[in-house]
Amino acid sequence: MTTETTGPADQAPLFGPESQFNAFFDDPRWALAIIRATVLEAAHPQIGAALVDNSTFVAHPWRRLRNTFLSMRRMFGTDLAEREREAARLNRLHARMSGSDSRGRAYDAMDRATRAWVVATLFESAVTMHRLSGQPLDQDTMERMYAEYRTFLAALDGDAAELPEGLHDFWRYFDRVVENELEHTEAARVILYRLFDHLPAPALFDGAPTLWAAGRAVVGPLLGAITVASLPEPYRRRAGLPEMPGAQTLMQGAYLGAGLARFLPAGWIDAESIIEVLSLSPGSDDPRARTVAALRVRMKRASALLRLLTPLSGDAGPESTSSAATGQARRSAGEFFRQVLDQTGDGHLDWPDLAAMARELSTRLALDEPEETRLYDAFAAWWRELQAALDTDGDGRVSADEYAAAIPSLAGPALIRVAEVLFDATDKDGSGSIDADEHRTLFRTAFHRDLTTTDGAYGRSTFVGDFLSFMSGRRTSTPYDPLLADA
Repeated sequence: MTTETTGPADQAPLFGPESQFNAFFDDPRWALAIIRATVLEAAHPQIGAALVDNSTFVAHPWRRLRNTFLSMRRMFGTDLAEREREAARLNRLHARMSGSDSRGRAYDAMDRATRAWVVATLFESAVTMHRLSGQPLDQDTMERMYAEYRTFLAALDGDAAELPEGLHDFWRYFDRVVENELEHTEAARVILYRLFDHLPAPALFDGAPTLWAAGRAVVGPLLGAITVASLPEPYRRRAGLPEMPGAQTLMQGAYLGAGLARFLPAGWIDAESIIEVLSLSPGSDDPRARTVAALRVRMKRASALLRLLTPLSGDAGPESTSSAATGQARRSAGEFFRQVLDQTGDGHLDWPDLAAMARELSTRLALDEPEETRLYDAFAAWWRELQAALDTDGDGRVSADEYAAAIPSLAGPALIRVAEVLFDATDKDGSGSIDADEHRTLFRTAFHRDLTTTDGAYGRSTFVGDFLSFMSGRRTSTPYDPLLADA
């Protein structure tokens, strides 16, 4: 399999710190460009259908952002073994995503042409972000960056044949797909409108719902307008996307303003640190948590003042704010369904929701193929148990009302198997208990927690009991909320 292309000896390697990808990844403009690229991806009928059916980007956008960021870091890193392992993980993930859209058209996440389009949108949006901010890339830089993205595709597919070899042919390919294949899909509409209007707060803003709602009410429409204005004109015309007056000026101003970050000292903006801080949940033992906790206190005060001055309709009151910090607060059945079970955010529980849980656990714990397959199989068995017990109308999915009316005990044999797979993946030495080092590694890697037990070990029955308590008892859980319930 081709995993890296090298140029002349005096050129920097395609992957690693000297790559073009690494040069702009901490650039604030990329935050705007990645939204644009995601819309162009979602506008492809196959990708749009796969996103609607399988993705958690609506209910858990911050978690999805973090996972995408970490995956790109691995794929463009210098470690060849890590790149190959990440490519294998992505291929296993995509191999599980196939089906048909609302018009009966088949989709397959392993389709080579479709995967090439994903890479194409990332490259083209990176070029566009430089152009819109008044710093267009020269031809040599563009060609080198294009070689990096083709090599990225080759790492996934074995070759990059679905993307043109030369940059000149790439632009013709890109224009052809935009004009002939893209549609105003449901996924694209969700990203442009619903996602910005209902974006859940990241963990950093937990406890300050009014402050977050006020900021979202201002920034959300602006981001939507900027994104629409930056999309290719043929797609905007065919999709009938309205462009508000002054949107082009607003878009250019946003990219120009973000581009001024190039004058900041090196290292002042670190995308990885920003994403990690946004993901820190209440009660986290991360070393940065003390600073975040102080900031969160100030945000809560600002939110309380804002609530008094300008109460917002639909604003979450104290009873609906997160209570994860208590670790034992009781969730209602509806809250548990919405925050934990409905991973895709479509209002129903079906297989893609449980597959998303398996995918998240596999990603965080870096499971290899045999363990990952065991975990997916256990979740599939759990879904069959849930469907048999709760799907009273026989439509193949479980509604929030069906779940709430039954108030079932979800801790059946299949869910116990899920917990046992997780335990086995953590118990590296097969001793039947998780020692102190394994315990710390598990919760630091998967849940961003440094938790300890009184005797320095964590037995199988205790581990399984805690996991089942969270998944069936509907209590908030310090270790598990950040993984399955936080946005």
